[in-house]
Amino acid sequence: MPRVLRTPDDLNAADIRSLYNNFDSPIARLDCGKKCAPHNPNGVPFCCDICHAVPAAYNSEWKTLRDSTNLWHAYRGDECTASDSPTAGEALADSDLPANMILLACLGADKCQRPNRILGCRAFPFFPYISSDHRFLGLACEWEFESVCWVVSNLNQVTDEYRAEFLSTFDHLLATFDEVFENYEAHSQRLRAHYGSRRKRFALLHRNGGSYLVSPLSERMQRVAANQLPRYGYYR
Repeated sequence: MPRVLRTPDDLNAADIRSLYNNFDSPIARLDCGKKCAPHNPNGVPFCCDICHAVPAAYNSEWKTLRDSTNLWHAYRGDECTASDSPTAGEALADSDLPANMILLACLGADKCQRPNRILGCRAFPFFPYISSDHRFLGLACEWEFESVCWVVSNLNQVTDEYRAEFLSTFDHLLATFDEVFENYEAHSQRLRAHYGSRRKRFALLHRNGGSYLVSPLSERMQRVAANQLPRYGYYR
């Protein structure tokens, strides 16, 4: 009889490694970290800077990685030592996390072990976008990083291989765990509220292979060339 998976906590080490192995393509054909790091006073990619982003992992990921690598430790809150940097932990308190997730910190970008990256690292700067009629339509960007993340301003550089692996991974997770679907559905609602308050459309890398600008209130989508999507911050 096959195992019954009720929550992400039920994923074992073999499940986690299978997810990692099937979601391992680089996001672009160049090292995007080298594009953004020069703009970060701390000298590292923004997504790898604990002063800007605290990664969250499923408890089952943490259990697997804790037993197999020294790359990660539970986030303590004192990892950011740059006095002029934002305190990343303030943006994501433990109370805001789903019960099956934990905040982590790694040894740093220069000591990254790519096979041991968590799903959050592999997905960044994207999350699965769920429409108001409950459809997983594609990859949306974490809006808090639009001004600093090079990828968000260069979505035409996202490879087809990466997009396919992202979709396959989250098709599986969203279909298997109701709470994962509900969490991303709520995050998608926050995305629409954020852009609605700014009266701006947001970018979507659709699962059909196209690129779209989405109106946050009506959710009407306009197909555009990927190189016509918005650019932000340092990358205008």
